Amino acid sequence: MIAGTPVLDLDDVASLETADTGGTLRSAASGGAQVRATAAAISENTLNRLADLRPRSLVLVSGSGRAARAASLLIAVLGDRTSMPLVHATSIPPWVGPLDVVLVAGDDSGDPRLAESVDSALRRGAEVIVAAPDEGPMRSAAAGRATMLPPRVPVLDHNRLLRFLAVGMAVIAAVDPHRTGPLVPNLNALADLLDAEALRDGPQNEAFHNPAKTLATRMQQRKRLVMSGDTPATTVLAEHASEVLLAAAGQITTAANLSETIAAHARLVEAAGVSAPGFDPLFHDEQLDGPAPVEQVRVLVLSADIDEVAARRRLAFFGAEGSMVDADLVNVDAESAGPAPMLPGGQTAAEVAQGQAATTGRSGELERLAVLTLRLEMAAAYLRLLGSRPATGPGNYDGGNF
Repeated sequence: MIAGTPVLDLDDVASLETADTGGTLRSAASGGAQVRATAAAISENTLNRLADLRPRSLVLVSGSGRAARAASLLIAVLGDRTSMPLVHATSIPPWVGPLDVVLVAGDDSGDPRLAESVDSALRRGAEVIVAAPDEGPMRSAAAGRATMLPPRVPVLDHNRLLRFLAVGMAVIAAVDPHRTGPLVPNLNALADLLDAEALRDGPQNEAFHNPAKTLATRMQQRKRLVMSGDTPATTVLAEHASEVLLAAAGQITTAANLSETIAAHARLVEAAGVSAPGFDPLFHDEQLDGPAPVEQVRVLVLSADIDEVAARRRLAFFGAEGSMVDADLVNVDAESAGPAPMLPGGQTAAEVAQGQAATTGRSGELERLAVLTLRLEMAAAYLRLLGSRPATGPGNYDGGNF
């Protein structure tokens, strides 16, 4: 299927920068900066109170949005490897007490449920860390008794997942350094990986060598998209990608795990055969106008599997109906034919993640998920620009919001 001509050419750097008046690309590329800012806060001995604590449980309290997605990602990757239960909740469970650690995370310092959770956990004697703006009701609830980790890098609302993920990793590593610590990446090293990915996805790189531009083009060629994950962790990431595409580009998608997508294959084929909007068969001549236009479905399968052959094998089911429903793999290495930028140590992001996975088993999964998160957010930013109108004046990026 040949897509319509986009308003902007993704390889026209000047036009991209002019059209990006809201700072969408800069915000999406700030994942490394958010992680590095969190690492700087941790280096100021912010979490020293958690050393040798040996808590009964770690309770991750969050509302909806990016904080909840980060908690779900951490539980999906590390939940069966920690020496204590990781509990995701929207408010403080009744059993929380002095033996527990509570991480309260959210975007809104005025959220009454989060503020009440901080106050309730402190009154019960739990150790409390707050990853939210240090202002309003949240500041009053903490009142110097909780450890505050407010945001330091302003970004757009839908680009905050990596900050919450970094805070969660730091807290888990602090309370469980021996068992879970080796599986959690160093935050400064993770920031380097994300910065390398942001450079690789930058507007100065042509689409052929740019994973985010390639992904945006593939998304733009289909109006019906299914974001699918091949594991519980990548399914959470698929849900986040669907939310970001809606918020950043107005792209309507759905998210599901791979088994659910395969089970719905027959229905997808039926839906894909529906005529495109505006098509009138009465005035269509296949000899002159070509095949009748129909709505096609594209399934983007997100994978953090280090074995790309095994990951692609899971997509073979869709091959029989490739003309109506096609499936593409989205992983750390699948999007670009060009070389990845080198990190200071002379390795690419994928090589670092593979080396860590080889030495520590499942380590490296969080790094690959973080890189995919930044790539998907950059692709959503490009997709927004593809559908935008050319700007007539200078940009007015205000740095985003905390």
